[in-house]
Amino acid sequence: MAPSTLPETSLDPTETSNRPKILIPEKVSPDGLALLSPYFEIHQPKNLSAEDLLAQIPTYQALIIRSETKVTASVLAAATKLKVVARAGVGVDNVDVDAATKNGIIVVNSPSGNIVAAAEHTIALLMAVARNVPAGDRSLRNGGWERSKLVGTEVGGKTLGIIGLGKVGLKVARMGVGLGMKVVALDPYASPDIAAAANVTLVGNLEDLLPRADFLTIHTPLIASTLDLISTKELATMKTTAKVLNVARGGVYNEQALFDALEAGIIAGAGLDVFTSEPPSPGSAAEALCRHPKVVATPHLGASTVEAQENVSLDVCAQVLSILNGGLPSSAVNAPLILPEEYRKLQPFVRLIEKMGSLYTQHYSSKPSSTIGKGVGGKKFELIYEGELASISNTRPLFAALVKGLTSAISDSGGRDVNIVNASLIAKEKGLIINETHTRESANLVYASLVTLRATSRPGEPGQVISGYVSGRGIYISRLDRFNTSFVPEGTLLVLHNYDEPGKIGGVGGILGRHGINIKFMSVAALDRGGRGASIGWPGSGFGASEAVSVEQSESEAENEALMILGVNGAVGKEVEVELREEKGILDVSVVRL
Repeated sequence: MAPSTLPETSLDPTETSNRPKILIPEKVSPDGLALLSPYFEIHQPKNLSAEDLLAQIPTYQALIIRSETKVTASVLAAATKLKVVARAGVGVDNVDVDAATKNGIIVVNSPSGNIVAAAEHTIALLMAVARNVPAGDRSLRNGGWERSKLVGTEVGGKTLGIIGLGKVGLKVARMGVGLGMKVVALDPYASPDIAAAANVTLVGNLEDLLPRADFLTIHTPLIASTLDLISTKELATMKTTAKVLNVARGGVYNEQALFDALEAGIIAGAGLDVFTSEPPSPGSAAEALCRHPKVVATPHLGASTVEAQENVSLDVCAQVLSILNGGLPSSAVNAPLILPEEYRKLQPFVRLIEKMGSLYTQHYSSKPSSTIGKGVGGKKFELIYEGELASISNTRPLFAALVKGLTSAISDSGGRDVNIVNASLIAKEKGLIINETHTRESANLVYASLVTLRATSRPGEPGQVISGYVSGRGIYISRLDRFNTSFVPEGTLLVLHNYDEPGKIGGVGGILGRHGINIKFMSVAALDRGGRGASIGWPGSGFGASEAVSVEQSESEAENEALMILGVNGAVGKEVEVELREEKGILDVSVVRL
């Protein structure tokens, strides 16, 4: 699949002196290279060490990689001429995207190149698990003929449960329907019209999905709200004949819980392509799963087809050609296609608004009643620009940043396919109504510019609010609804709604310490008692003004509410959340990964 539209170029293929240089330390398809070689000086060293990369990168304008090359902050700081890092694939875990952004380097990937490959591998695992194909192959190779021991199940008429109905999830759904399966899906951003056209039934939470599924597959990114999404409690609600699949990210299933469920006969089997450590560490739950007789395991082959590798190579090479020619990429990971002349002015606000959108989705969808939550599809959002930012007429990058942030927590592409060209269309598909308001003169505005995100689901309600500002090159959140605060939205955050009483910080710190979780920073957000937005509630999250004050709760307790925002190092699993919620005076807990 060649890129749908190759960029026009003003580069002269006959000019050979002072050509821009491209470093490609990993394999890229010949067709992809053919797009670049007439215009650029291409170097393809083999077995490039980290030290060599650091030494050589200052002379290059572009770097094209796959999964092996680690593009660290040190490399990006040394890359004084670098304009673009292109990842020939979907994930960018091996690129320090934040460091690239700070250095003004665009990071691009190919979020669509392996959709078919990932979907087909999901179905391959489904069929292999259903019909015991690997076990039958092993038995026959060893001289056996164990037909009676390897009786499988038909998939026709069975229910396929899908979490995450993005591009891959929807492709899997259509393939499942083609196999005669009933498909039930959970995705707060799924378009009801698109789901209906694909014969997919949408449900609102895990409780409605898991007991119905004969096969379960997950197609979401790995973030705080999807880490250990399916663990002991969730597996216990499934049929004993159910089988689970994972071609997304290691960690969406709790591997130890999955192993225990297979051992105890709580579920019947699993097909796994991804693991928390790859290859699985010796003695780990991942290694135990790979060896389990009820598991079909493959070494991360979801994108490993000839066609997918060709697609992603062509895609990223076309984007590199466009960027080095002064144009725009189609899949920028760290910026929703900001025009070059606007980049410096808008870039920090783009980062801020994207973080605000992701904070909104993760915070409001992480409640105990539903791990993914009821979503924000159909909500009305308003972006309010105040101060100097209100004078900027072209806010398309800011609009796109919000769409990207809102959808990144559940879309299987992680929001990476959002840009200024398609943001409005994606918002429409997801049922997101977004309006923008410019307020040039604001009373008592403390900051040069302030951005506020307000979300409502019904006319006349005050809604949910997040505000933020930019100071220098830093971005900060200044308000979470009724609470004034100031913190940097990055890393793993714990947001605790609590009574502001002595001992709370010590109690929370003790729980985290017992689980080996280090606190990097802490911000205590006080209740606004009459300032901007003081009357705004927190509906739908358990933090609302009407919900936070119970019948037994005194007025003095209600006035003593606060938020504790903690930046932490370490994985915050469900057991930590449960222990925090059980701590006296803690009203609610959210885990957010930004």
